[in-house]
Amino acid sequence: MHAPAPLPYHLAAAPFTVHEARAASLSAGRLRAADLGSAGRGLYLPTDWEFELRGLARALSAATPGAWISHLTAAVLLGLWLPSWFAGCRELHLSKSKALPPARRAGVVGHTVLAFADEVMVWEGIRISTPARTWLDLARMVPLEDLVAVGDQLVRQPRPGLEQRTEPWATLPQLKAMIRRHPKLQGIVKARLAADLVRAGADSAPETFLRLALTAAGLPEPELQVRIVPGDPYSPAADLGYRKHRIAVQYDGGHHLTREQQSRDIRRDEAFIAAGWRYFKLNADDLQGGFRAAVRRVGAALIAS
Repeated sequence: MHAPAPLPYHLAAAPFTVHEARAASLSAGRLRAADLGSAGRGLYLPTDWEFELRGLARALSAATPGAWISHLTAAVLLGLWLPSWFAGCRELHLSKSKALPPARRAGVVGHTVLAFADEVMVWEGIRISTPARTWLDLARMVPLEDLVAVGDQLVRQPRPGLEQRTEPWATLPQLKAMIRRHPKLQGIVKARLAADLVRAGADSAPETFLRLALTAAGLPEPELQVRIVPGDPYSPAADLGYRKHRIAVQYDGGHHLTREQQSRDIRRDEAFIAAGWRYFKLNADDLQGGFRAAVRRVGAALIAS
């Protein structure tokens, strides 16, 4: 038995559609060879291919006319924050408009939805829901605090030089406009509550959870990215704080473990303390405890100031 002819490189490395196979002049017999498997109607997988969500999502959207990647899959591909139980999620969510028959494929969670043309985009060759629409779709799937954290991520200003974009994924008015468009969508009440809590300025989900923990305890809402010298982009900044009371709170996550970052953190910490601020530095242990002890300490400092 002869070994099958090698696949073109671009087809050997990822899932592909029957249309891509035809464009590469692959015969029907070649598609039945042992080194290929079917992933459903019009979709093929190299048998030695290791699962990679982006490649499979691209092929799946291309093989399903009128459909787009959505919900959890869209959030993962866009790099949006998700609760830890979704880590390594392999669910493939595919949406279609109500005018089309529902998506029915093995291993695919199909959705039939009302969506406007500007709620779907082409991103890295994949038809996918926009970040704002993805946020709205997540409303039925994640708790309120997590939905607020994703909203904070969408409206934050990207860091110059550190990210591949210069504008936020979305604005708060865009999120609220999305809500008004879909008043009957499952999870819409939660989305409305979340939109009222979304703020620009949090650089991570723990910062959002810390802010929500402070306000849930009845403390005033803190200023985000509070600088020692207001308006000075070179002045040291803490994640949040109360300028009137000269109280700053900093959450240091995993990226603060590098030597370079630790050096910057030390200079920032010393600057706040030298300027006479009460300075609280929190980490993952505080997050694990729901920031309860931290909230008590900050609350006591506010009373004492």
